This record gives sequence, structure tokens and C-alpha cells, in this order.
Amino acid sequence: MGRPEGIEAVLAAKFETLLPHLDERQRRLAMGAEARSLGHGGIRLVARAAGVQEGTVSRGVTELDSGQDLLGRVRRAGGGRKKATELDPGLLPALLALVEPDERGDPMSPLRWTTKSTRNLAAELTRQGHRVSADTVGNLLREEGFSLQANAKTIEGAQHPDRDAQFRYLNEQARDRRDAGDAVISVDTKKKELIGNYKNAGHEWRPARQPVNVNTHDFPSQAGKAIPYGIYDTTANTGWVSIGTDHDTAAFAVASIRRWWQAVGRHDYPRARRLLITADAGGSNGYRTRGWKTHLADLACETGLEITVCHLPPGTSKWNKIEHRLFSHITMNWRGRPLTSHEVMLQTIASTTSHTGLTVHAELDNGQYPTGVRVSEEAITALPITRHRFHGDWNYTLHPASHPPHPDRPRQGGTSADGSHPLTPYDLQHPDLTGMTRQRLSDLIDTVIPGLEERREQARHRARGGPRRVARGTGRKPTLTPADQILVTILYLRKHSLQELLGQLFNTTAMTISRAVKDVRPLLEAHDVCIPASTARFRTPTDMARFLDPDNTKIKPAC
Repeated sequence: MGRPEGIEAVLAAKFETLLPHLDERQRRLAMGAEARSLGHGGIRLVARAAGVQEGTVSRGVTELDSGQDLLGRVRRAGGGRKKATELDPGLLPALLALVEPDERGDPMSPLRWTTKSTRNLAAELTRQGHRVSADTVGNLLREEGFSLQANAKTIEGAQHPDRDAQFRYLNEQARDRRDAGDAVISVDTKKKELIGNYKNAGHEWRPARQPVNVNTHDFPSQAGKAIPYGIYDTTANTGWVSIGTDHDTAAFAVASIRRWWQAVGRHDYPRARRLLITADAGGSNGYRTRGWKTHLADLACETGLEITVCHLPPGTSKWNKIEHRLFSHITMNWRGRPLTSHEVMLQTIASTTSHTGLTVHAELDNGQYPTGVRVSEEAITALPITRHRFHGDWNYTLHPASHPPHPDRPRQGGTSADGSHPLTPYDLQHPDLTGMTRQRLSDLIDTVIPGLEERREQARHRARGGPRRVARGTGRKPTLTPADQILVTILYLRKHSLQELLGQLFNTTAMTISRAVKDVRPLLEAHDVCIPASTARFRTPTDMARFLDPDNTKIKPAC
């Protein structure tokens, strides 16, 4: 036998490597076997080398010498360290109180507005007198069915009551254009991208431990800018993407459509006389953007196309076909790949395809598209635009200048389509304007007039300070008759137009319209008459005349 110091060092190295892989019983037996092989003094030597009590080694030797079957439990039932929840019964309730939803948890908890990580939870529990580690907190949460959860985008909020109806209307318009051989496109602006050696989300297969090295920080002021505007042809399953470098404006959006039509559209649809565009409700191609309509009118004049736009209802942009038929494939194609230049971006987009046969063309647009360009009210009024009866704010058609939307001929009641003559009271009583039949409107007027006249007489009695001194019907005639006051109030509550336009239609002032509404509205409420708002909006008498034009038979009336 060698020197005890050398043997102890050898045993210590052996135990350091072997014992961590054994359970408690196996460690005792291994140390006992070494002690037996060393003979006298082996138990003490092995205990020092393994860093355990001599009694532990001695029990191992005894178990080896006993010859009994040692398989089974290592400890007796109930042996070992107690669980933290058994030592501290209040630990689990305190933990669950911290991770409860805010409306049910302790409102005074310091963690109410703090990230509830296991480290923070353990610190708060320790502060409350429950000494526990972050690992134990994680184990307790998993035992209680908790797991790390991200936010889920499932709550849409209040949806527009005409959302489904607008989708049905849009589909009908698209089906009609497609069956007639006209072009139907879906347009939108993709997320702006930084051009340079910047991180791009996603993963790409590369040799192990050889990732593409990119900048640790993104500095937009030092990076190039790319604004992808896409046009997706729903019939041909083809995409066109213009990469802008200036601003995402309405002028840029329409310029992209113009480039697509000149390069692809007019060749794919040589006989087309109409173009249907489906777009989101907001952004550079939003339904409230004046520049969008103005530039589309210019495009209609250039191409001779009748351009119809149907917007998706607000909050439904994820259902725009371009999102999941073009943009999603582009995003997957450049994932994990830094867009170091505009050329790399163009080539990546142009190589995008799908199992359905999608093909994409991409071009760089270095044009200047400044922001802050204002479009006057007069320019909007002069546009050759027809707003559809169903949601004229979302659905409208821009006509080429050489093909006016309506022929210049007299309408019923003596009103021409260009609005050069005032609309007649009969026209203004149209069911599409009032939301009720002419008979119902007549009955409502007969019901409300007595109360209106009585209200007017009471107001004059208070103004005079006494009874009337002249007969009824004498004196200056009112600007609006009682029937006109009721009609103008109904039109105002339908939200067709502002008081200024109603004043033009009834040859009076906006102040007179306001007073009429103030007098009639309480009487309508007293008779439980509810006037639903219409979806049609008018800026000029011409808009209203076009809305009522009898030739517009393909447009469905608003409900």
C-alpha cells in the first residue's frame, strides 16, 4: 500500500467524478467497497476523501457484509427533506395571491405594476416572511398549472354594425368585375424596412455557429429607408411591389398603381374598362384621404378607366387578400436575412413564390412624395366621383373626364344631374334620404305638426308677455313651413350632410336649420321616433342629385 496521502488524493479524484452520478444508496455501497478493499483504517481514509461522515461509510460496509437484498427505497417512507409548502403552509396561498389577475389580487401589492418573474415573486414572498428561492417558485407555479404566456390578440373591440354587409358588398363587386373581364386588385403598404446591416427577424439555415453578424443597434437616422407598396392581382395571382424611398403618401400609392397598370395591367386586361381596388380603411389609401381620391381621379382620366374603390371596414385590414397572399410570402422569403441594400430587397421580393404559383415583380421608385400637401374643398367637390348608395364613404367610383358619370339631362322634378337647379321637396322626401316610405313620412308629419305649432305658440306667448293681439296667419311668413322643419330635422338626424348643405337645399341659413332641429327633435323623441343614421354622405347638392339618379340601378340602397 502506498502513502495514505497519495491514496486519499486518488480516492478524492475518483469520488469527485463518480459520486455525483449515483444515488444515496449507491454512493454508500461504492464508498463501503473502497473501505473494505483498504482494510484497517479504510473507513476513515475513504470518509476524508469523499467528504462524508465515517458513519456513512461504515453503514455502506455493513450493508455489503449483511448479504441482504438492498433493492427498493433509499429512504424510509416519509424520509428526506420536507416540501416548502409543508414547512410553510402559507407559502402557496401567498404566491397565488401575487399571480392572480389584477382585478382579483391584492390591490396594494408592489407587484401589481411589475413584471411577475420568479425572481421578483421570490423577493416579494421573502419580504412577506416566506423564505423561498426563485427555482422553488417556478416549480410551485408549474404544479399549479401556470406557464409563461404572451399576450394573445383576440379582442377586436366594438365592430362596425355594417362590417359583414360591407364584405358581402365588396365580394359582389369583385365577382361582377371578374366575370366581366375587368381587373380586380388588392393594395396596401407593407411595413417599412431599414436598409443596411441590421437584424431581420426569423431564422435561416447556415453552418453551425456561423450566424450573419449585424449591427448591435438600429439607427434609423443612419439607415436607408424602404417603403414597399404592393398590388396583388386576385385573378392572375401575381404581385407587384414598388419600393419607395421617400414617404408613404397617397401620391406614392397611386403612382405605384399607375406603374403596375402601364407595365402589366393594360396588357393582361386589354378590353378592361373598369378597375376595382380593394384597400384598407386607413393609411395612404384610406377612405378619408383626400389626396387618394384626387390622384385616382387623375389616373382615371389618364387611363380612361372607371375606377371603383371598396374599402375594408375599419379594424379588418388583416383580411385584405394582399396580406396573406403576397406580403406573408415576402416576409417568409427574407426572414433571418439582413436587407443590406435596395437591390437585395428587390431581388428577394422578385424571387418570392408559393405553392399556388404566385409570381412577384419589384421595382425601385426614387420619386419624391412630400407630405403636408393639402387638397381644397373645391377640388374635392369638382371630382368626377359617384358615391354608392351603400356606404358611400367606403364605396365610390371615379370616372374618366371623357366619360361623365351621368348624362346632362333633366331629372324628375326639374333637377338636372349637374345640380344646377335646386332639388324639389319631393326629391328630398325620397325614402333613400329619409329612411322611411313616403306614406310613413306623411303620417309622421301629420302627427308632429300639432305639437310643433303649439310649441311655437307657447314660445311666442312668452316672448310677447301676453296673449296674441292679431289673428293667426298674419305677419311675416316663416322661412320653413312646419312640414319642412320636420323634414329637415329628419335629414339632419340621418347625418347625410352638414347644416350648411341643408340650408342650401331649403334656401335658408344654417342658423334656421339649427333652430328647426332644436324645436322638432324633442317632439320626435316624445313620439318614440328613432331616426337611424345613414351611411351616405353628401357635400354638395350635386352629390345628392347623383345619389338619387334613376340610372344608378346597380347600386343598392342603404338600409
